[in-house]
Amino acid sequence: MGKTLDQRQRLAILKSLTGNFEQFSPKIKVVAKYISDNPENFALESMRATAAKTGVSTFTLTRMADVLGFDSFEDLRKPFRQALLGTTVLREDLSWLHDQYDQGTVGKDQVSFAKTSIGNVVKSLQSNDLEKLERVVAKLFSARTVFVCAVRASYALAYYFHYVGRMSLPSIQLIPGQINSPVDDLNNAGPQDVLVAITFPPYSKETIEACKFACERGAKLILISDSEIVVPGLHPEEILVASTKSTHPFSCFSGAMVVLENLIALMVKNGGEAALSNIQSYKNLRNEFSAYWKLPNSGDQ
Repeated sequence: MGKTLDQRQRLAILKSLTGNFEQFSPKIKVVAKYISDNPENFALESMRATAAKTGVSTFTLTRMADVLGFDSFEDLRKPFRQALLGTTVLREDLSWLHDQYDQGTVGKDQVSFAKTSIGNVVKSLQSNDLEKLERVVAKLFSARTVFVCAVRASYALAYYFHYVGRMSLPSIQLIPGQINSPVDDLNNAGPQDVLVAITFPPYSKETIEACKFACERGAKLILISDSEIVVPGLHPEEILVASTKSTHPFSCFSGAMVVLENLIALMVKNGGEAALSNIQSYKNLRNEFSAYWKLPNSGDQ
């Protein structure tokens, strides 16, 4: 019960940080984003370490605790620390990693990669509650058009979500189209439409501009990113958070993929028989046009 309470307090603090972000002073905004993006680090590091990483004074951290209704910095950090100490996710299932760790440098590297990727998956699933996911799916199904936008590396995620998702929700449209900018494709967007935007650090200027443009047109914005706080002044109706921590210079997309997979599964479920019928029609079409490779018949030489 205690661990559950700590987790609820932690989530309540994170919700308060994002909900009140625009009201904070500039320095407290910096700390708020750091805590929101790095709750595990915040749980373990000292007050001075947090101050050094955020470039503020320890007084600012004390002030932030006071703004959030805590008597001290330690009281603010305690729910994060206790929730982290109570986490035992998948430990029993990772014994195979210990065997690889002893297999030279490659083994050690592989263990590091695997733990990071698995951690991203778990954290991403934990970060998005059921009520939020239900709201997102409801918005998608009630929209006239669901625009899915991303550029650069994130475009692969958007393409996959569009390719699979449109089989259960035909109103999905991938942007930008060839030789277009996202804004071109959003020219006719309005209050009946939804923009699903995918962006991770460093946040793409094109994607952020598309988000702002869509909001100006009255479209609903659903953002998939690494943080509840992405760009000041940008106010999505919903944010699905995906952890992208990595052991190499590029973002690890295992967490982002599981968020999209989860969303697709809920879309198929919500679509009912109509979605299943549409998916089957795609399968029939591909079989009709021999889209998939098959073993030749034994009589064919």
